[in-house]
Amino acid sequence: MKYDVVVIGGGPSGLMAAITAGRHGVNTLLIEKGKKLGRKLAISGGGRCNVTNVLPDKELIEHIPGNGKFLYSAFSIFNNYSIIDYFESLDVKLKEEDKGRMFPVNDKAITVVNKLLEQLDNHQVDTMLNTKVKAVNYDDVSHSIILEDGEKIETQSVIIAVGGKSVPHTGSEGQGYAWAKKAGHTITELYPTEVPITSKEPFIQQKILQGISLRDVAITALKPNGKPIKTHRWDVLFTHEGISGPAALRLSQYVVKALKKHKVDQLKVSVDCFPDLNEQQLLDQLMKASKEAPNKSVKHIWKPFVQERVLLYFIEKAEIDPSTTYHHLEKKKVINLAHLIKNFEFYVNGTLPIEKAFITGGGISLKEIVPNQMASKIMDRLYFCGEILDIHGYTGGFNITAAFSTGYIAGLNAAQQVTANYTN
Repeated sequence: MKYDVVVIGGGPSGLMAAITAGRHGVNTLLIEKGKKLGRKLAISGGGRCNVTNVLPDKELIEHIPGNGKFLYSAFSIFNNYSIIDYFESLDVKLKEEDKGRMFPVNDKAITVVNKLLEQLDNHQVDTMLNTKVKAVNYDDVSHSIILEDGEKIETQSVIIAVGGKSVPHTGSEGQGYAWAKKAGHTITELYPTEVPITSKEPFIQQKILQGISLRDVAITALKPNGKPIKTHRWDVLFTHEGISGPAALRLSQYVVKALKKHKVDQLKVSVDCFPDLNEQQLLDQLMKASKEAPNKSVKHIWKPFVQERVLLYFIEKAEIDPSTTYHHLEKKKVINLAHLIKNFEFYVNGTLPIEKAFITGGGISLKEIVPNQMASKIMDRLYFCGEILDIHGYTGGFNITAAFSTGYIAGLNAAQQVTANYTN
């Protein structure tokens, strides 16, 4: 069996690579080891599919802390606005939500997946599902894909788009790293990103705040000397294992790196529940609210400030009797409470494993990739795209943007290489 281009991996980057190669008139095959294409897309954005983000390039890159600058070349060819135009040309209407996130108007990821599957058909891309690749063999003239059943597929160009090691139930189990190494590539250290953070603090172990979400807070990872490493502002969710929610997920990679760098078992994080107020302003508001209803208990008066269970936990830590009224309120203790609400510090000891992460940090070294082609600098007619590369972003449409962009570039250049071979 012979093809011009073979794409291995049917996630966002692989789908875009195969469609783009097919669109440019080359005989293309897409191999997926699972029974469905686009499984990661189908579950992204809580099943609504956050297809991209509308931030301008510079900000977009800032939201891809894992080597985002490498994508400047790719984004000059196919960026977030190209993705929006592409889907709207397929009649997938998109809408903008908070923080620039773009979703299909009908909130259904399956609409996005089905449109991409239609495009595979439209451009005569062959697909093989439930098909495991045993090996990829490289040669000067053509490469060959050996399937698990022994079948051999000859191809001029190979695009490896099998993802990282996160969310393995969608098919990303890290098998692509071995194929990259075989071609001579370096794999940088892999680590979990966009992953819940773990803690052994008693309030976590005892599930005192489990299930509570704090909205629009600032969370900071602290060095052992107390200096800040990184702050993220968004929502934090307390779980039975630690903390999750978008702000904690974004902070997770900094926790992973800091624990390793400082050779410590745990680090402090600090949550600021009122990032727009200073401690004095918060103290004034707490005292004013209590003074205006002097006969009511503070636990009742201060309810609007913080989620009730969190408030009760803070009141207890500040040694305030929740039934106390303004008449018996010690200002010194309210000062402690205001400090606690602004600086809720606790220890974290790591994250859930890479298999539980949304995104894999690390991957194929970008020093070995041509940025405007996604081509290997080491092996001719070998391309990589998506999460297998040492690129990672925050949640919010940034990783899918990188996947679609690198997939498009890989598919385009693999097709152009084949066409050039035919004309020579």
